[in-house]
Amino acid sequence: MTLDHDAIVAFAKSWGLFYLIAMAVGVMVYALWPSNRTRFDRAKNSILDKDDKPWS
Repeated sequence: MTLDHDAIVAFAKSWGLFYLIAMAVGVMVYALWPSNRTRFDRAKNSILDKDDKPWS
């Protein structure tokens, strides 16, 4: 087996794709994990906590 430029590019593209898929799955699992729900709900509502007056 020869290790030429095309083989290295194909290897890098394949592993890069698997790496990105694994990262996306990891982010989805983290975002949908039940114990993180309160943290994300607090973050969702915290931007409106101090906004009780217009143009303050």
